[in-house]
Formats: sequence, C-alpha cells, structure tokens
Amino acid sequence: MIFEDFSSAHLTVLLTILGIAFLMGAVANKTNFCTMGAVSDLVNIGDSGRIRAWMLAMAVAIIGVVILEAGGFASLDSTLPPYRGSNFAWLEYIIGGILFGIGMTMGSGCGNKTLLRIGGGNIKSVVLFIVISICAYFMINPFPGSDSTIYSLLFYSWTNPFSASLTTHQDLGSVMGKVLGTSIDTTRTTIGLLAAAILLWFIFKSKDFRSSFDNKLGGFTIGAAVLAAWFVTSSMVIISADGEDLSWQEYASPSSWDMIEDDASARPRDVGPQSFTFINPIGQTLRYALKDFDNAYLSFGIVAVLGVILGSLAWSLISKSFRIEWFASTKDFITHVIGGILMGVGGVLALGCTIGQGITGVSTLSMGSIVALLSIIFGSALTMKIQYYKMIHEDEATFLKALVSSLVDLKLLPEKLRSLENY
Repeated sequence: MIFEDFSSAHLTVLLTILGIAFLMGAVANKTNFCTMGAVSDLVNIGDSGRIRAWMLAMAVAIIGVVILEAGGFASLDSTLPPYRGSNFAWLEYIIGGILFGIGMTMGSGCGNKTLLRIGGGNIKSVVLFIVISICAYFMINPFPGSDSTIYSLLFYSWTNPFSASLTTHQDLGSVMGKVLGTSIDTTRTTIGLLAAAILLWFIFKSKDFRSSFDNKLGGFTIGAAVLAAWFVTSSMVIISADGEDLSWQEYASPSSWDMIEDDASARPRDVGPQSFTFINPIGQTLRYALKDFDNAYLSFGIVAVLGVILGSLAWSLISKSFRIEWFASTKDFITHVIGGILMGVGGVLALGCTIGQGITGVSTLSMGSIVALLSIIFGSALTMKIQYYKMIHEDEATFLKALVSSLVDLKLLPEKLRSLENY
C-alpha cells in the first residue's frame, strides 16, 4: 500500500489492527479459545480439543509466515519483540515461561483470556489487568526517582550471563541452515512446512476435533489473525518528502530522521514488524496513561488490546452472555493478584505469553519461543496438579507432598516417591 505521508500509513495500520483484533476477540469469546483452558482440559480430564485448536493456530501462522517470506512479501528477521534475535536467553525463557504458566493458572487465564473476560463483564479481570500492566511496565521501565527496573533488580545479574550469543538468528531455519551448509531461506521453508504438516496431521487425526466447528473456527481465526498482523506491519510503504520510498517501520526509525525533515518527537513508538502478544502491550497501556494519552505512545499493542476487549464485548452482548463477576472471597482476590504479578513479570521475561510466544513467536520458528512455550505449559500443568492434590487431600497435602506427587504425575520423578494418591 502506498501512502503520501507517514501519519496516514500509521493510522491505517492501527485501524486495520484494531479491526483484526476485534474479530479475534469476538471469535475467541464465541469459541471459548483459551490456552490455559486447553492445558486444563488435557491435564484434568484428558480432553485434547482445545490444545488441538491452539496447535491449529500455530500451524496456520507457520504456513502463512513461510508463504510471506518465501514470496518476498515480508522479512521477520527483525521484529518487535526480537523473536529471531541472536541473543538466545534460554534461562530467561524458561524462568519467565514457568512464572507465566503459574500466574495464568492462578489468574484464571492468560493475557488474552484476561481481555476476553473484561469484554464479558468480569471485574476480576479488570483488577488482573491493572496488576499485569504495573508489573509489565516496571519490568522494563525504571521506578520513579530510580534507574532500576524489576528486571535489573531481580533477574539481570544472574540470568543474563547464561544467555548465548549466536552467530546467526535463533530460528530453526537459520541454525540448521548453518549446521547443514544449506540456504537459510530454503531451510526455513522446509522446516516450516514440515512442522506445519506434522501439526496438521496430529490435529485432524482426532475425530472429535474434526467434528468440532468451534475448535476449528477458533484455531483457524487466531492463526489467521496473527498472520494478518505480520502482513500488515511488514508491507506498508510510504513516500518520503524527498520521494524516497521507505517502509512504515523504516520511516519511524531514528536512522531515517536525518533524511526526513519532520517532528521526530511526534513519531510513534514501538513501530516495526510485529503481531499479537499481550503482556507487554498491557504494560504499554500504563505508559500511554502516564504520558497523558499522547498519541505518539499509541501503539500496535494498545489498539490490539482494545480491539480484543471490544470484540469480546460485542459477542457477549450478541450472545447475551455478558455477566458482571467479582471475587468470591479474599483468598480469590489474593490468588488473582499473585497470578497477575507472575504474568506481568514472567510474560516480559519470557518475551511473550501463550499467544505472543506460543503462536506469534512459534510462527517464526524461533527456538526461544519454543522453549518459552514448553515452559509455560509446564508451569501451568504443574500448578494445576498441585491445586488438585491440595483440594482432594485437604488435611494431609503439604505443598512439598503435592509438588512431589505432581512431578510424579508428569513423569519427572519416579513413582516410588509419590506420597499422595491420585484418585
């Protein structure tokens, strides 16, 4: 798309993303697309329907990215966040993912689910949103009157030294291409198509999944939404004042400011190829408020957050499922607050959430995204198991006993160490 000025291009991007996010929110609400619910269904009742829907979203996004890059429509080597960055912070992906998985279980859903519940009238999720926004914001922004962030205080000194600086991008195509001596582009295409084929085979071999319209609709729509956002933020082109063509993100970057005479201070933040992720954007909403709603801080992430809430609200009203819900008890309140803290901190540390890393990041074949995704699932599954044992063994289930028995269930400890029966 060709534009005469950056403002028009940026407005078009934001409005387009708002529309995509609106559809995403409405469909996710309608189909009950929920990543925590998917893990819960599998762990607690052995139902893989929503896990397969989640995998379908991954497969659709992976295939779409392969087509975009192979066709020369986009390059996702430099994105926001840097999924393929050469800094492979594996320990932060693991710790952040586990913290996020625990937090989303305690908070009754991930970042995306929090937005869906807000649209459905859940006041608990509004509180959760506020807690996530504060923690996510201060993970990367200094506290008032200080140069310290949550990340610098709690993590940087001992997690950063474990990061590996790769000589190539951290996606599977780049790493395997270098190892095998093959073209990175060809290797990316091959691995992407192979991964998608395996996912699709596993997904559709289930008769129950094939017969579930909602699971198919939810998975396809979320995957397509992630792909659409990649396309929109990678393909916008404008004409600069001197007639030189610059992409949307190039125009907004500091490197172009010397070439183009305009007010650089008014340029939007967080501009570049990106797709849906929700923890850092929830933090961006706090930044937007603290900056007196200056439109220079109105980002992709903020309109994505707003779009999902509005889409969910629309479906809630259409389906007459809108319900005001508050905390059941003080314990419920505390549990959700702790969950929000862990999601805000863990989501930023892991560079994304169940959507941001689990679908958007995985679509780039990033090794970090795969590690973060597995860590999120592990953290969530382990928390659910512990909650289960604490519930059914109310009198004798200490945290340590519940933890050990949960790890036995997850095949990470031998059966002989079990101290609580799994009924």
